[in-house]
Amino acid sequence: MAELWALGAGELSRRIAGREVSPVEVMRATLARIDAVNGAVNAVVSLRDREALMGEARLAEAMAPQGWLHGIPVAIKDLVAVKGVRSTSGSPLFANHVPGADDGLARRLKAAGAIVIGKTNVPEFGLGSHSTNPVHGVTRNPFDLSRTAGGSSGGAAAVLATGMLSVADGSDMMGSLRNPAAWCDVYGFRPSVGLVPGEPGEKALLHRLSTLGPMARSMEDLERLLGTLSDGLYRPVDPAPKAPRIGWLGNWGGAYPMEEGLLDAGEAALQGVARDLGWQVEAVAPPVPAELLWDSWTTLRSFVVAMELGVHWRVPEERALLNAQAQWEVARGLALTGEAIEQALEQRRTWLAALETLFARYDALILPSTQMWPFPAEWDWPRAVAGRETDTYHRWMEVVVPVSLAGLPALALPAGYGATGLPHGLQLIGPAGGDGKLLALGRDWEAAIGPRRCITP
Repeated sequence: MAELWALGAGELSRRIAGREVSPVEVMRATLARIDAVNGAVNAVVSLRDREALMGEARLAEAMAPQGWLHGIPVAIKDLVAVKGVRSTSGSPLFANHVPGADDGLARRLKAAGAIVIGKTNVPEFGLGSHSTNPVHGVTRNPFDLSRTAGGSSGGAAAVLATGMLSVADGSDMMGSLRNPAAWCDVYGFRPSVGLVPGEPGEKALLHRLSTLGPMARSMEDLERLLGTLSDGLYRPVDPAPKAPRIGWLGNWGGAYPMEEGLLDAGEAALQGVARDLGWQVEAVAPPVPAELLWDSWTTLRSFVVAMELGVHWRVPEERALLNAQAQWEVARGLALTGEAIEQALEQRRTWLAALETLFARYDALILPSTQMWPFPAEWDWPRAVAGRETDTYHRWMEVVVPVSLAGLPALALPAGYGATGLPHGLQLIGPAGGDGKLLALGRDWEAAIGPRRCITP
């Protein structure tokens, strides 16, 4: 029988409900697995007191199941406030912050019966797809400890890949559910913007650019967690479309530089699965210039970050504690004119119009989730991609922008391993509101490639 820590949340849920295993046994196995592997990868942070956790597990054991996650340990991304649990956002400004109330995501997980054991590591304020910060340090890739696990949901991806936890929440503004999923060989899903509720009072533009979402080692767990995070709004669709038409966007006509072997590996994985499943794959020319998307995205992103972090920028002592990425975004955002923002919104409208034409022809679009293989963990960000210099801290992540700018659902699919054994992935993209059909295609993909395995670094 598989170790308890290697089981998915759905299987644990069924065994707990059937009294085959107890929440106490699951918690004990979880903490032992964290002891065994977290020191190497540094994915779980702010771990709660063990006696308190075992006490909550004993309480869950004595109760009838309260939800599908009853008695199952989870760690929540460190951008989310959790009552009584150190919640830092990876920033020295919040190094000792212990919230007095839960954010909505934490409330929904607890209502489903989950036991919150701590947090998963992130970049400072979630900026950049590399989970390193001055509070908790760097999260390393379980497949190669010298490499990054990605971000900003890098801690979440690494806990799944190593079997420390069975499901994990994440969030995605600029690929944060897709990049780490690709580099840690798990599934990540960015829902259509609005499917998963945000926090009350969130600024409208931020809510259009960023969303919370689930990560898991299996499609069953991913979909069940999405149902919880969406407060029941998500309903699975079954079956997937027959002989779906898939548009392959590749490297956007060469606009997105990609490291050697990555594009070929992604296309080979797609063609292999397509043959098995009867998918009709067609190459698609770039529907709009990549620079149009980039210009619109970076303007709107900087505007949003400046709204969120400007309060710290205006206090010299706090500004000094912001990292280079945050300072760059805020300074740029505060300098924007109304005309620049309107131009960015007009560029976004151009892209949305192009998508209407694309989705009239294709059931889904697909392209690689990353432009690089996992890079050295000691870097702050890559200074070049495939020989092309990066002009910002996040230009190496440009391939995720088409989805983020439009607020589309995107499923990060595991796509195999490169010559050095490092994982890579693909983004399967659907029309806004097409989450169910997209995830049905993901179930077919999973059936074709087989289950994900847990890694012991």
